[in-house]
Amino acid sequence: MPKDCFWLMVAALGVFLIFLPSYAQMQDLRQKNIDFARKIQQLRFDNARLKEQRSRLENDPIYLEKVAREKMGLIRENEMVYRIVPEEQPQQSK
Repeated sequence: MPKDCFWLMVAALGVFLIFLPSYAQMQDLRQKNIDFARKIQQLRFDNARLKEQRSRLENDPIYLEKVAREKMGLIRENEMVYRIVPEEQPQQSK
């Protein structure tokens, strides 16, 4: 009986050693799959946002003007732009 139990334990240990690397690899692949699913979801969200922005740029002249003014610094003809630069605060010594 103890001899049979010993061989059973050896066989179980052998099976464990054979399948352990495969199990670890499977867990790594599952984690990568979860990470890729999150990345796909984020990219779909970004894609939808960019499509919306593109549509607004093509069809909404007010939004187009806003973007041109803010990001490109464009102004209308005969328009004056005043830039207010804040005063530098004197640094206090410790």
